Amino acid sequence: MERIPILRMGQFLLVTIQVDMHDRLAMQLQDDLTQRISEWNSKGVLIDISTLEIVDSFIGRMLANIAAMARVLDAEAVVVGMQPAVAITLVELGMSLEGVRTALNVESGMELLYELRGDFHEEIGG
Repeated sequence: MERIPILRMGQFLLVTIQVDMHDRLAMQLQDDLTQRISEWNSKGVLIDISTLEIVDSFIGRMLANIAAMARVLDAEAVVVGMQPAVAITLVELGMSLEGVRTALNVESGMELLYELRGDFHEEIGG
């Protein structure tokens, strides 16, 4: 079965979705992420959706569910790289993605995770 890689970066996990998301893959990602958060005692998850051109209501709910599950497991979740067309579609579908924190790019998302965890990281990437 196809899986989306989950990279461990210290106390955080990085997920870059570079394939077309379908319902089964989204459910697998949700299961894999909660397992890794628990297994590695991760404090944050960064989900990069910059390559996604289409996000339907199911994928939107899955992102909200991942954020909620992360909070229950004492981790924060930040979605980064949302294309303008995706944001417009989600709003048109009436989805506010409540509880989902967003940032424009990976660097901003990482800074947000450090701030949310109370770790002020001076500069990411040098």
